[in-house]
Amino acid sequence: MAGRDGDAPLDAAFVLEWIRELAGQIREQRDYLTQLDAAIGDADHGINMDRGFTEAISAVPHAEGRSPGDVLQAVGRTIINTVGGAAGPLFGGGLRSAGKRLGEQAYFDAEDLLAAMRAGLESIQGLGAAAVGDKTIVDAYVPALEAFERELRAGGDLASAAARAREAAEEGMRSTIPLQARKGRASYLGPRSVGHQDPGATSTALLFAALERTARARLAVTEERP
Repeated sequence: MAGRDGDAPLDAAFVLEWIRELAGQIREQRDYLTQLDAAIGDADHGINMDRGFTEAISAVPHAEGRSPGDVLQAVGRTIINTVGGAAGPLFGGGLRSAGKRLGEQAYFDAEDLLAAMRAGLESIQGLGAAAVGDKTIVDAYVPALEAFERELRAGGDLASAAARAREAAEEGMRSTIPLQARKGRASYLGPRSVGHQDPGATSTALLFAALERTARARLAVTEERP
């Protein structure tokens, strides 16, 4: 599918670049994510996510011969199988559902990505039954998608939409600090969960930050072409 406003169509290589960028950010933030989880969880979120995305990159070493949806589904399956706790089924299931939504088409655009990420959110909420305000992944994911769509409707391109999504995800991430957890392991702590940033929401913010970086890198390459 053609891109909007001059955007080059996106392909499987773009998806793999996105996942590699995310894996790198998770590796850099592994200890921080684990520290966040130590306060309200099992103290293994960063370790598990790093292991899972490292395995995902090994499982999909190249994009040749694959569709964008196939890459996302393969990554999602690997995350489900290697990341412990709730994070594996939630993050992995979300990515796998996004891949299924993209289907077998060789190219996609920002609108397709929006639809795919919505499918990912539906998977996450279907499994975790969480809503905004429950101190989970959803607190970062929902505002990110809303900001992404608003920017597209205003005529923005993928890079600007991803930037708005990243900003909203980070704001949603920070909004979890004063919340009392109502879902997941943290909910067992009751009022003691207040005052701590949710690690899942933090990883979700990294997901959108990685998307922004990948989109800007692809845009820079496109602009350099004669």
